[in-house]
Amino acid sequence: MLSGIITIVLLLLFVGCWIWAWRPSRKKDFDAAARLPLDEADQPDNTGPDDDARQDDNRGSRGAGP
Repeated sequence: MLSGIITIVLLLLFVGCWIWAWRPSRKKDFDAAARLPLDEADQPDNTGPDDDARQDDNRGSRGAGP
């Protein structure tokens, strides 16, 4: 009996989240979130010489023991 109630509640929660996500008013927010990885203006320039040095330091310390 209890497992059936829990199943119904979870199904209703799933349907409610699905309806919330597919509402037309949410489209603008989700489109903006989808473009975040592609926005180059907000991303720092990671091509400097310090990046290579940090990667080499991290590789050397991974195998070291305590």
